Amino acid sequence: MNERIKQLADEAGILKEQTVKAKIVKNEDGTWTSILEYPDLEKFAELIIQELIDSMIKRYGDDDELPIQEIKLFVKEHFGVKE
Repeated sequence: MNERIKQLADEAGILKEQTVKAKIVKNEDGTWTSILEYPDLEKFAELIIQELIDSMIKRYGDDDELPIQEIKLFVKEHFGVKE
């Protein structure tokens, strides 16, 4: 994970100690299921997506015709993905 992802995770509150919310729901068959809710994960994902879009526009402009290979390489480079 590169430093920018850590910053976004911190901004979303993921790196802070947090209480995971759990709720129990009754299934149609009468059994019960517990569901863990991580409310900050959605914000974290949104921050990553927005960061990526903003960075791509800054580097390439608002071009709808970029080759997919170039986009894949940019995403990997931007977020420090090795594979």
